[in-house]
Amino acid sequence: MTQNEYLRGQRISPKPITGKETVAELVENAFLAYNAGRLAEGCRLFAERMLEDDVTVGMSLTGAMTPAGLGMSTMIPLIEAGFVDWIVSTGANLYHDAHFGLGMAMHRGTPFADDVVLREEGVVRIYDIFFDYDVLLSTDRFVREVSARSEFQRPMSTAEYHYLLGGYVLEREKALGLSRKSVLGAAHAAAVPIYTSSPGDSSIGMNVAELALSGSQLRFDVSADVNETSAIVFFAKVHGGKSGVLIIGGGSPKNFVLQTEPQIQEVLGISEKGHDYYLQLTDARPDTGGLSGATPSEAVSWGKVDPDKLPGTVVAYLDNTVAFPILASYALARRKPRKLKRLYDRRTEMMRELTDSYLEAKADRDARAEAATGGGAPNLK
Repeated sequence: MTQNEYLRGQRISPKPITGKETVAELVENAFLAYNAGRLAEGCRLFAERMLEDDVTVGMSLTGAMTPAGLGMSTMIPLIEAGFVDWIVSTGANLYHDAHFGLGMAMHRGTPFADDVVLREEGVVRIYDIFFDYDVLLSTDRFVREVSARSEFQRPMSTAEYHYLLGGYVLEREKALGLSRKSVLGAAHAAAVPIYTSSPGDSSIGMNVAELALSGSQLRFDVSADVNETSAIVFFAKVHGGKSGVLIIGGGSPKNFVLQTEPQIQEVLGISEKGHDYYLQLTDARPDTGGLSGATPSEAVSWGKVDPDKLPGTVVAYLDNTVAFPILASYALARRKPRKLKRLYDRRTEMMRELTDSYLEAKADRDARAEAATGGGAPNLK
């Protein structure tokens, strides 16, 4: 590159902040470098490219975001605007999300309280969030009572479970005169499927496990989760669309939303290239071996991200309780709502297309393997 090519970027000459700026204006005017610059790039990537009508957006969620109110302030508006089409979340975020839909209170507190005293007083702390211990017990009872109902007595994907549970949370919201309090309820109404990559690793899974001891037939079908999420991505791509991932944090949900492409390519043997867009907000470094810090360029080597689309990837190293609301506000200001894709309602159709393509690819592989061995048994030595 020549000097002129290196110096093509926007000149740094921001207008003075007046206090009258919208969030979107602040991002465009003052977020010019370092991780503010990366967040601004991520905002533009999300609003200008990932939210095109032909892009299916999957979001992963880790960290205690819903107890901090980000479910109500940030996730529900994105869901209702059609900006998030499917979700992979930790079970803990969904469990704590249910508190709000059930009319229970979470309070702003302090991270400097004496936890021994809090325990004695029956107060639970999530950093600087306080709530009554009875909130846990009441939510546990609700989860058990609902999960014991007849429609739950079968193996099911976590998306099926969360859709059914979300319907009951939505009913409770309405009965209490509440509105737009629960991500589970909003996702149910919008038919946005929510998956949990580790369904046993939360209080929801713990309560389902308790029911199993008394004869419940409810079981989480993790294989269905793997195949359904892969089917969502495959369906988007095979019909001429694109796939984008919005990664809030990292951990197991991040891998689960990204592993859809290796599942399609490596395991099922279907020709594919990887996700088209990759936007991650994280505070984890990439050099410690933790998945939360794994970069999009590293994901290319696994087939998770299309190598030709690497310029369409952004990682902003920021606290998600700051960055995520800013991203959402920017997108809602700069982009009109999209028509809901209602992917939950299309799971059967999407699974049929994935299964047909897998069987076709498998038959082709088997035929080639038979031709290579002259029709005899393969040599397994």
